[in-house]
Amino acid sequence: MNTTAFPDAAEHWNRRFERDDFLFGTEPNAWLREHVHALPAGGRVLSVADGEGRNSVWLAKQGFSVDAFDIAEVGVAKARAFAAREGVQVNFHVADVDGFAWPTAAYDGVVAIFVQFADPPLRARMFERIVHSLKPGGVLILQGYTPKQLEYRTGGPPVASHLYTEAMLREAFAALQIVELREYEADIHEGSGHHGRSALIGLVARR
Repeated sequence: MNTTAFPDAAEHWNRRFERDDFLFGTEPNAWLREHVHALPAGGRVLSVADGEGRNSVWLAKQGFSVDAFDIAEVGVAKARAFAAREGVQVNFHVADVDGFAWPTAAYDGVVAIFVQFADPPLRARMFERIVHSLKPGGVLILQGYTPKQLEYRTGGPPVASHLYTEAMLREAFAALQIVELREYEADIHEGSGHHGRSALIGLVARR
């Protein structure tokens, strides 16, 4: 059974981002918008697998000092142009999860929204690095799809091993204090990439 949805992730995402509009729109993710108050005001925040910049640019507009990375050069180029148009500064990097230089205990917040290209081994490394990159008191805001999303097919990879469960997130982030962890369904409209009824899970946790 193939458990890798994206055997060449850079090629996959460069191809998807090579379009005039924004695949996931330009508005921030709703879970992030709803829970941004949990992040220390004006703090240093990392946006993981940031794509075309919708979340990092919005965070910068809220007054955060933002680092962001994505594997797709095309996406990062669009994100840089988007940030310039919006008049904000984001420290963008072209890198994958293993190539990004995760600083230790450096971030007041980490934002990981629909980072579901990662197969289980890569996901485990990513989650571990997220924890280590948070300062004491730093906050993780994460959203993903649950396995029920395979029924809706309105976004995300069609591979069960890439999707999130409550038990998985509790185990992965056992070192953090869970502030909120919720499985729910909602209609989301994030460009053409995420559109329609969706099976979601959201996490807010503090180191």
